[in-house]
Amino acid sequence: MKRAKTVLDRLRRFFTEEDDPNEPVYDPTHLGGAVIIILTALGCLYWLLWTLLVYEGGIFLKIKALGRLLFTSATLKDLGYEGFPYALGAFEGWIGNLSALVLCVAVAAALRRLYVRGRNAAKR
Repeated sequence: MKRAKTVLDRLRRFFTEEDDPNEPVYDPTHLGGAVIIILTALGCLYWLLWTLLVYEGGIFLKIKALGRLLFTSATLKDLGYEGFPYALGAFEGWIGNLSALVLCVAVAAALRRLYVRGRNAAKR
């Protein structure tokens, strides 16, 4: 009887034990928020790289066309240019490509700044 009572006391303490206030608590809203933030970041990264490399031929097509225009005897008409609002030829979509390039450089600079700050903090 005494042994059964001690077992029951242990079980009661096990199931009614107070949580340690210093222990981290699982919160499903934090997990859901992290998933949403990660998916948003991946969507932004996809948009950025797609606009930079694929949209209307990508930035490399514009660089190649610009090089052809500057260093060969090609003219704008040879590259398909007919007029600004209508047909830009090889330079179609240059605003989107250029803005994606600027954003990509800004994001890379910000990430590098965070990395350097963290590295310097770890050295101290």
